[in-house]
Amino acid sequence: MKPSVLLVGSGPMAVAYAKVLQAMDIPFVNIGRGQASADNFEKETRVKPVIGGVDGYLANNQLAPNTVAFLATNTEGLMHNMLKLLEAGADKILVEKPAAISVEELLANEENLKPYNHKVFVAYNRRFYSSVIEAEKMIEEDGGLQSMLFEFTEWAHVIEPLKKAPGIKENWFFANSTHVVDLAFYLAGSPAEMSCYSKAGSLTWHSKTNFAGAGITEKGVLFSYLSNWESAGRWALELLTSKRRIYLKPLEGINVQLKGSVQTTPHEFDNALDTAFKPGIYKQVEAFLNGDDKKLLDIEGHIVNTKNIYSTILS
Repeated sequence: MKPSVLLVGSGPMAVAYAKVLQAMDIPFVNIGRGQASADNFEKETRVKPVIGGVDGYLANNQLAPNTVAFLATNTEGLMHNMLKLLEAGADKILVEKPAAISVEELLANEENLKPYNHKVFVAYNRRFYSSVIEAEKMIEEDGGLQSMLFEFTEWAHVIEPLKKAPGIKENWFFANSTHVVDLAFYLAGSPAEMSCYSKAGSLTWHSKTNFAGAGITEKGVLFSYLSNWESAGRWALELLTSKRRIYLKPLEGINVQLKGSVQTTPHEFDNALDTAFKPGIYKQVEAFLNGDDKKLLDIEGHIVNTKNIYSTILS
């Protein structure tokens, strides 16, 4: 039986999901909340949203059997809407990262989510970038990953003036930077040992701005990271094998430095899907709908990462 598909949210991220679903010829119902975003969603996709949010929709509709949902609302509404859909009988949910507004909200709902551990997946779409898939192939060709550096610097001067709901900027590392951290440890394995250092800066909206750390993963990969939100920098990964250093800087591209050389050269690969759609989304949707959970992160794994990695980096 084909699933009944709900797309919750009508902002830019929901539009990105809608374009993929339409390209796959998969019908869906969009649930929006505000009229302005609903109007824009309809303009971009030619699909008219059902207004009133998840609460309004569930008050007037019963979920069909085998309902799957893509949850792409604002960050502050993710947890509430996720629990409402699960309680209403949703079979499976792909929720936008980080599934909660804060570490505290996620962990406060750990017991509520336990019955649904393998029904909820967190949408860390960088795992599905064409560049990442190509880098995985290169690492395998070279006999495995030996060491790794990563950086999750955020541009504080750009974030500062943004108008966001209370709690969003205060939890920016969890809501945004974990894209890079998740990707790093997805590729290298979870940390077995890790030493982390952080300190506050002059920002009034985030408790820490300067981060450094190092350790070794369960796969024996040595790693280090550095991030200073009040200096220059960007999101980046450097993956070192016995034959080359693979730069994902930016994450969408690949440059390579061969062993014994100081030159870096662009590495060509097929990124047609990431050009046609928001990067990583097509392959992520495909994996979710096909039940291919190898690259997807379930909510249980996300909670483990939040406790063992994200909280440690922030502490």
